[in-house]
Amino acid sequence: MLRIHCLILAALLSAAALADVTPPPAAGRFSLDDVYTPVAATGGMVVSEEELASEIGATILRRGGNAVDAAVATALALAVVLPEAGNLGGGGFMLVHLAKEHRTIALDYREIAPRAATRDMYLKPDGSVDHDELDHGAKAVGVPGTVAGLAYALEHWGTMKWWQLVDPALALADKGYVLNATQAASLEMGRERLLLNDEAKRVYLAADGSAPPMGTRRRYTDLAATLKLLKSVGPKAIYGGAIGQKIVDELQGRGGVLTMEDLLSYHVTERAPVTGTYRGFEVVSMPPPSSGGVHLIEMLNILEGWPLAAMGAGSAQGTHLMTEAMRRAYADRSEYLGDPGFVPVPVAALTSKDYAAALRSQINPDHATASATVKPGKLAPYESHQTTHFSVMDRDGNAVANTYTLNWSYGSGIVAKGTGILLNNEMDDFSAKPGEPNAFGLIGGEANAVQPGKKPLSSMTPTLLMKDNKVFLVTGSPGGSQIITTVLQTIVNVVDHGMNIQAATNAPRVHHQWWPDELLVERTLNPDTIALLRSRGHTVTPTYPIGTTQTILYWDGLFQGAADPRRGGGKAVGL
Repeated sequence: MLRIHCLILAALLSAAALADVTPPPAAGRFSLDDVYTPVAATGGMVVSEEELASEIGATILRRGGNAVDAAVATALALAVVLPEAGNLGGGGFMLVHLAKEHRTIALDYREIAPRAATRDMYLKPDGSVDHDELDHGAKAVGVPGTVAGLAYALEHWGTMKWWQLVDPALALADKGYVLNATQAASLEMGRERLLLNDEAKRVYLAADGSAPPMGTRRRYTDLAATLKLLKSVGPKAIYGGAIGQKIVDELQGRGGVLTMEDLLSYHVTERAPVTGTYRGFEVVSMPPPSSGGVHLIEMLNILEGWPLAAMGAGSAQGTHLMTEAMRRAYADRSEYLGDPGFVPVPVAALTSKDYAAALRSQINPDHATASATVKPGKLAPYESHQTTHFSVMDRDGNAVANTYTLNWSYGSGIVAKGTGILLNNEMDDFSAKPGEPNAFGLIGGEANAVQPGKKPLSSMTPTLLMKDNKVFLVTGSPGGSQIITTVLQTIVNVVDHGMNIQAATNAPRVHHQWWPDELLVERTLNPDTIALLRSRGHTVTPTYPIGTTQTILYWDGLFQGAADPRRGGGKAVGL
């Protein structure tokens, strides 16, 4: 905190030296001559990572449902067709914008540490972290929040009945669907994890343990039975009922600590979104225990002091400055972020324009800063790349941005027998031992240590941009620590560079998370730009695709939807 206040004071003394902020271009417009043309519609839009789920959400809108109704149906369908991330056994975050009330709610249905969780429960006798337990052990499972969160949103802001929204997912699980290329590839990639659990192997793999190929029709009879019970009984089937008992029995039989009391006491939390401004737009995003919104706004505040539009999209200069903003935001993430119910989080200070100006003043416009000189920190975990996001808007301007996850791909790999429900390994998102990295190596510490009843820190960043009190952009992404920087670049591409939303989605991305001190760049980034970045002192590492945004842009009565092509299988469906 002392460091923050000192930097703010320094910024105030040098405020007159800041660069002028350029006005935003006329973002949001496109023509059919554009190389990348978004899906356009006038009656609403659903964009998700799976075509079948998007179609189900759009069908709910056509039947007169609002954005929340469509979001609940989409989320339930993703639990069937995107089992590595869509889920009933995980948790997440949802932004709900109510157009008539000019109000946005941040809904936190993140998993919670069981009551029997302890600070040192993942340490071996020698004091090292038991990563096998955190990865696929029964103690890795946090109290799931997805079903409670979806039901809460529907009860408070939806218009349709719960059973009406469960029905489409139930039909998918019962009748089955044909695996597309992306789904088949996901099962192949997750095969080793699924083989660790006999029930997961039975449900998701062929009898010989191989992954079913593209074109195979998949039916999930146990999951269909679970959805049928949820349809008739509602969420209490999990939180105190027969399904919940099967989950508890499965985990305790494997040495886990989750109990029925944990399920019964699970609570969804309404929070005030974290907000900021960027070049005339209001930024609305997820507050702690997500780190996403705080650091998205922190980075945008830093970037606002430079004329990025004049530098050009994908330029070495703009990329260098963006990288330096990322480096400083992720250093702050390492120390200050955690569950606000357990630790004080200085949100106002971190999202202050003055603080951003102070950080900006430290940045050399021509050369990279060594991360070791920015601030030392402790390594902390984050969810893997197999999170998923979807965006929904209805004809009345209501919007939902939802990001949820099992943590790793297919979570813990544990399926509670007879339920078809894959369970999360979200306890891995805590600092199992503050000061030691988990399998992913993001940096954090004491604020995110394990405590009973606590929610682990997240990078999930469901986000809205508002203009004149109306939703302009709905976006979010999977990608672990890369989520925040992916959302950042989507916003910059639209606001600063005037791209339509499909072009902004397709543009090459970069990522820096302070530690390790390397700049990840997608292989499609211009080689000349990469060479110039290296000449500025950046350690550049080409990598696989970064993030997978599912985005809606609304402008002048027109909905524009963009599904990210990086993973395949996603679709924007408009009315």
